[in-house]
Amino acid sequence: MSLRLNDTIPDLTVETDQGSISLHDWIGDNWAILFSHPKDFTPVCTTEFGAVAQLADEWEKRGTKVIGVSVDGVEDHKKWKDDIETVGGAKANFPIIADIDLVVSKAFDMLPADAYLPDGRTPADSQTVRSVFIIGPDKQLKLSMTYPMTVGRNFAEVLRALDGLQTSISRGVATPVNWNVGDDVVIPATVSDEDAKAKFGEFIKVLPYLRMTKLKD
Repeated sequence: MSLRLNDTIPDLTVETDQGSISLHDWIGDNWAILFSHPKDFTPVCTTEFGAVAQLADEWEKRGTKVIGVSVDGVEDHKKWKDDIETVGGAKANFPIIADIDLVVSKAFDMLPADAYLPDGRTPADSQTVRSVFIIGPDKQLKLSMTYPMTVGRNFAEVLRALDGLQTSISRGVATPVNWNVGDDVVIPATVSDEDAKAKFGEFIKVLPYLRMTKLKD
């Protein structure tokens, strides 16, 4: 299947190092980030998991749960967490899905339907399982990013994107290039000048279709 933005993610029941969970039940009324990896005990992925562990307070501030995915088993995940915590200097309290049957990897369109893991496989056999999915409380996919094996993900950007999504949805605006919390936002083109003034107050019309305003607390 193909999973596109605003599609509802499949309600899979998955095995993790913290037990069996239903994705929809696990998300509940929270935001969620699912980040995937082609294999345990790989160098780039270990640094990324460490970074996610370091950001535990930031995820909590944003009402967001995080969950990893790797196409290895539960026992490997438990052992790998020791390395993750050594590298990151923080407890990795989030679950990691054991996607040994590739159900999640295929459901999230990271691997083709006929993909399989050969004997003696290497990370190259599942290298496209290097993605980030941000999911809303409505269980819909809001954003996805896919990286090659050689480029580590920037979780500061994942946080920035999450902030942008939460702001745009809750406040009815869009965010411009390089936006960070506190910066001016874009008034959607579907909002008239009159309605924009009533809703946002003063704004700057840079172009007829580009109007910038500062959000009030």
